[in-house]
Amino acid sequence: MEELIQSQTPVCICVDALGGDNAPGVVLEGVDRALAVDPALSIILTGPKEVVEPFAATRPRVSAVATTQFIDMDEHPAQAVRTKGDSSIVAGCRLVKEGRAQGFFSAGSTGACMAAATLVMGRIKGIARPAIATVIPSPVRPVVLTDVGANADCKPEYLLQFAQMGSLYAQHILGIAKPRVALLNIGEEETKGSVMAQESYALMKEKLTNFAGNAEGRDILAATYDVFVTDGFTGNVVLKTIEGTSSVLFKTIKGIMVSSLATKLAALVLKPGLKKLMTQIDPDTTGGAPLLGVRGACIIAHGSSNAEAIANGIAAASKTVRVDLVGMIAAMAAND
Repeated sequence: MEELIQSQTPVCICVDALGGDNAPGVVLEGVDRALAVDPALSIILTGPKEVVEPFAATRPRVSAVATTQFIDMDEHPAQAVRTKGDSSIVAGCRLVKEGRAQGFFSAGSTGACMAAATLVMGRIKGIARPAIATVIPSPVRPVVLTDVGANADCKPEYLLQFAQMGSLYAQHILGIAKPRVALLNIGEEETKGSVMAQESYALMKEKLTNFAGNAEGRDILAATYDVFVTDGFTGNVVLKTIEGTSSVLFKTIKGIMVSSLATKLAALVLKPGLKKLMTQIDPDTTGGAPLLGVRGACIIAHGSSNAEAIANGIAAASKTVRVDLVGMIAAMAAND
């Protein structure tokens, strides 16, 4: 996480204390971790009075905004955002809109976070649709996949903007000097895929100087390119497939390693290498997925996030603010 801290520029991030399966305990622990490594970071916690106020009272860089409502994971996102204005998620996005915080982090409902950021913070002028980008922790190097769930139905123009925003994220957050963008498709040839895929290919080829062509699913973990662009439906299926495969694979390997004396001895030899691999592909290292295209830094994490993931997500939000990624996306949209 420490490498995510770009400078000592003061930054204030609002954190949803109720976000996640193990909230508020794991969120509060993550906040403490984030504060410990970033002396220029301050936090506003949104959540129940009995949770946020005692925590803030003992920490000089934490303030509390008490809320009375909570958005559950199974609620309709847009409806919940409209009817629960005093929820921890909506209040957090409102603090960003009002300028009291510069970014928002939550491990709560992805749909509600996306709806609140879009409806409350607002879209950047010129951005047709905000997109959720995620950093895939490939064993080779991290890559960006976008969109992964915000927009199930897309137009070529949307995918072009996803590519542009993903490129800026890869360059300024991941530190990839010249990110290569690829369109996720069913083949490498220009004529492959649906009508939308072919039209998207033609538009990216025309508009993007860093467009490298079509990519297939096997190219993601191989990190053949730096930014993979697709619609939110496909991107979400791809992301869940990668996560599920990784989980099953490591559980299977673990079962094999303890199945006999011989494999247990082999496990002792392989343990350092396997541990390094698990660290390389651990999603907790990235902390969450940015919602690109809204007027404020917004990082959305897994509901199952642990304290390390919470801390890393807050750090990612801080870096997004410090490099002024929102300003860069706004300038890009204004020049299109």
